[in-house]
Amino acid sequence: MPELGFIGAGPVGTAFAVNLSQLGYRVIGIFDVVREAAQRFANDVSGCQRYEKAQDLADSADMVFITTPDDIIPKVTDGIKWRAGQSAVHCSGASTVHSLETAREQGAMVGSIHPCQTFAGREQAIANLPGSTFAIEAEEPLKTTLTEIARALKGDWVYLTSEDKALYHAAACIACNYFYTLVKIATDLWHNFGKSTEEATRAYLPLLLGSVNNIANMGFPDCLTGPIARGDVKTIQRHLAALEKYAPDILPLYKQLGLQTIPIGIAKGTLSEDKAEALRSLLENELK
Repeated sequence: MPELGFIGAGPVGTAFAVNLSQLGYRVIGIFDVVREAAQRFANDVSGCQRYEKAQDLADSADMVFITTPDDIIPKVTDGIKWRAGQSAVHCSGASTVHSLETAREQGAMVGSIHPCQTFAGREQAIANLPGSTFAIEAEEPLKTTLTEIARALKGDWVYLTSEDKALYHAAACIACNYFYTLVKIATDLWHNFGKSTEEATRAYLPLLLGSVNNIANMGFPDCLTGPIARGDVKTIQRHLAALEKYAPDILPLYKQLGLQTIPIGIAKGTLSEDKAEALRSLLENELK
């Protein structure tokens, strides 16, 4: 197994280091400009030491994970003298291997491994990483090495090209980040009938968990429920009227989501073509 070093002591780097160390990988060191963060990282990983300089870490490691914010990955890479046969790896979902170009030019292998997972905090990151799907961009033999890491973490994996990365990350953003936004919009609507965000969140949690379970157990399109799935045009009309009165700024979003939901209802077989056309006409007319 390669000896691993990390530059960047945030949740993602910590999650990889802690989990891989527990699986028998040797994590030799960490460098971070915030010394306290680096020391905490080192304390959590057996055999790991805090380095004062990124170059010293890179000189000691076979594979260097750059787990910094995306926008400084090129700067970190450019500041290191790499060697032939070494590996430089980042864990960004949106950035491509081109951000590691300096390492490639100096003879190192370059790649990325991005966990399709949410990391709201350090402990959650450590717990959530195993079992994730990992998006891998690399050429052989590093591609195989990163695949072995994904397998060791009991995850699935997909291979991407640089051209794929932005769309892949946009899709993940919709599934995760904008999911939170939709839930926040829904909870805020409760303020119009005198209920708090906390009450709304408490009410929605079982609904949200049930919805995720439906996706897991039934898949698309069978997981879809609700008025569009059953062709309930009158209910959609009532929704539009209520939103027009209480939250008109949300109307365009609601209509677009409704239009995107119609094909799922058709695929499920519970939404007839006639009802689908009526819903489409209603939502499209309201958009004009």
